[in-house]
Amino acid sequence: MSQSRWYLHPIFIFILSTVALAVSLFLYIYWYMEVNTVLSDMLQRFDLDRRQVLESRTWIVILVLSLLVGIILIGILIIFVYQQKIYQLYRLQQNFINNFTHELKTPVTSLRLYLDTALKYQLYNEDQIKYIRYMTQDVSRLSNTINRILNIAKIESRSYGGEFLTLNIVTEIERFLLNHADLFRKSRIHFHHASSKSYEYRLNPSLFEMLLMNLLTNALKYNTSDIPEIDITIEQQPNKLNLHFADNGIGLEKSEIRKIFRKFYQVGKSDDMTAKGSGLGLYLVDTIVRIHKGKIIAKSQGIGKGSVFTVILPYKASA
Repeated sequence: MSQSRWYLHPIFIFILSTVALAVSLFLYIYWYMEVNTVLSDMLQRFDLDRRQVLESRTWIVILVLSLLVGIILIGILIIFVYQQKIYQLYRLQQNFINNFTHELKTPVTSLRLYLDTALKYQLYNEDQIKYIRYMTQDVSRLSNTINRILNIAKIESRSYGGEFLTLNIVTEIERFLLNHADLFRKSRIHFHHASSKSYEYRLNPSLFEMLLMNLLTNALKYNTSDIPEIDITIEQQPNKLNLHFADNGIGLEKSEIRKIFRKFYQVGKSDDMTAKGSGLGLYLVDTIVRIHKGKIIAKSQGIGKGSVFTVILPYKASA
């Protein structure tokens, strides 16, 4: 907002409205007390009982006015808070649109470049395979971006498919890592668990796979190491089960930790393109964990020291 329109800023309008209301109340009470004083003098002059006419009514009026003003102030405060939240959501959506557009345009532009090259030039077999591999990667990137949007819509409308089944969490994680080994071939993923333990939990298989995909790809995306590493650990505690996902990525600032699960929130700045992704991955993870009646927390020792995401599920071991 330009400096010439500072008087239109919501904070200034809120303060001005509050001060105006307080001054109005003060002036009204002051005027009422002045009138009350005049009436008191008249009653005294005509020798009437002052207590029967003024005192109780005066304090009732002041009390009612104070309550009404308090209600008005609370209403103004609520409207102000909601307006600020709407404004913040608008900014987050604008950042999301900018980055989402970039996420869509980049693979599309790349695909068009490869296709134009294939049309204009006669490529050798090795070059054809190389370009096809590049195009496959771009298509996968484009598909993942679109799927995130569709998954958010399905989850928020509670129209996600599949049922909740009692499954072994260890088996589900192992199956996921095996099925997507090609996706994580340039990284090292270590899964630590007791081989004799069986952690049965009611899961929605498609949502749980979505959770794992977002957590692991997020750990790779925000990682500048030569070989990204992710350690998955299952820890059983009284009445809960903790799934730890520790990485050697870029880490998080303490000020970012509470924000990263918000919808559309991105680490970095969208205006200089340091922000990555669509700002929906961790929001999606948090939503899925809540659907499974759990919660997720993030920890980091700081920038360059990696991050640990812990999924906490209510759990009672069977006899």
